[in-house]
Amino acid sequence: MSLDRYAVFRIPDFRRALGSKFFLTLGLQMQRVIIGWQIFQLTHDPLALGLVGLAEALPYMGCLLWAGHQADRLEKRRLILVAEGGLLICAVAFWWLARAPLATPAPLYLVVGLTGLFRSLLWPATAAYVDAIVPKAIYAQAAGWNSTQWQLGAIVGPLLGGWLYAAAGVAWAYAGVVAWLALAVWYARRLAPHPPENRDGSRTVPISRGLWEGVRFVMSRQVIVSALALDMFAVLFGSVTAILPFFAERFQAGAVGLGLLNAALPAGALVMALHQAHRPPFHRTGLALLLGVALFGAFTIGFALAPWFWLAALCLAVAGAADNVSVVIRASVLQAMTPNRLRGRVSSVNGLFISSSNEIGAFESGVAAKLLGVVPSVLIGGCATLVCVAVTAWRAPSLRRLALQTQAVPSRDGV
Repeated sequence: MSLDRYAVFRIPDFRRALGSKFFLTLGLQMQRVIIGWQIFQLTHDPLALGLVGLAEALPYMGCLLWAGHQADRLEKRRLILVAEGGLLICAVAFWWLARAPLATPAPLYLVVGLTGLFRSLLWPATAAYVDAIVPKAIYAQAAGWNSTQWQLGAIVGPLLGGWLYAAAGVAWAYAGVVAWLALAVWYARRLAPHPPENRDGSRTVPISRGLWEGVRFVMSRQVIVSALALDMFAVLFGSVTAILPFFAERFQAGAVGLGLLNAALPAGALVMALHQAHRPPFHRTGLALLLGVALFGAFTIGFALAPWFWLAALCLAVAGAADNVSVVIRASVLQAMTPNRLRGRVSSVNGLFISSSNEIGAFESGVAAKLLGVVPSVLIGGCATLVCVAVTAWRAPSLRRLALQTQAVPSRDGV
C-alpha cells in the first residue's frame, strides 16, 4: 500500500495552523533582517547586534517553562491567539519607531524583549496544539510539512525584508511585517478550540511541581540530554546570523545581500529536509547526528574564509543542510520518547536549549566579534563546534550507538 503524503491536510485545523505558522514565520524572519540592518546602520557595532539576541533570549528563556506548563493545562487556541496578537502589536511598535530617526537602539531592544516574551508563550502552545489534533500515525508527515513551511518562510522572509528595506526604507519594511503577522492572526482565529487533556490532573498540580516535571523527564534520559546539548553548543559557538551585516558590508552587498545571506541557511536546510522526507531513516542515527554537526562546524569555518559573496552563501547553505540533519534527529528523539501528557513541558525544555543556541549564540557572536574581530570570531566558533562533536562522541556512547526507526522533520525555530 502506498503512503498518502497529503493525509494530514485532510485535517482542517492542521491546514489553518500551518497557514498561521507560515505567515508568522515569514513576518518574523523579515523582522529579524530589518532589525539587524537598522541597528547596524545606527551603530556599526557587533556588540549592539549581539545585544538583540540577549534582549530576546532573557524574557523568552525566563518564561518558557511557565508557558509550557500553561500549554498543558489551558485551552491552547486562546494561548496561540494571545501570543500571535502580542507579536502583531510588537510589529506595529517597530513600524511606529521607524517613522522617526532613532538616536539609540534602546527602544528597539525593549520591543525585541516583548517579542521574546510572546514567542515563549507561542512555542509550547503551538507544538501541543498540533500534537493534539494530528494522529500519531501521520505525525512525522505533519512535522515534515511544518518544516517545509518554516524553511520557505525563513528563505522568503529575509529576501523580502532586505529588498523592501533597500527599495522603500525601514518603515515600509516593517509595514510588510505587520501585514504578514495580521494574516497569521486571521488564520489562528479560525482554529477550533482544543481543551487540555486532564488525565494527569495537570489543572490541579502545583505550578512549582508542574514547571519542573518536563526538566526532570529530559534530564533522566541520557540520549535526549546528549542530543539537545550537542545541538545547543554547536549552534551557540558556530552561529553567525547576528553578525551577518558585517559580512554583507564586507562583500559590498547591502541590505539585499544581507537578506540573501540570511536566506542561504534555511535554503540548504530545506533541500536537506526534502531529501530526508523522501529517503529511509538513517540506520546509524547517532553517527549521522555527529557527522551533521561536524559538517556544520566545518562549513562555518569555510564561510569565514570565503573570499567571494557567492562562495560564502554556498558555505552557509551547506552548513544549513548539515544542521538540518541534527535538528531532524533531535526532534525524532523527543517525539519517540515523550509521553503525550508532557509534550508542552518537554517542548518548553527543548525551546530553552534552542533559545540558548540561537539567541544566546547571537549575543556570544557579538561579544566575540567585538573582542576578537569578526572573521577570527567565526573561525574560533567553527573550531569550537568540532571540539563539541569530539567530546560528545567520547562522553556519550549511548548517543553514538543510537538507532531510531522513524524520524520527524521539524524546523529549528518553530515560530
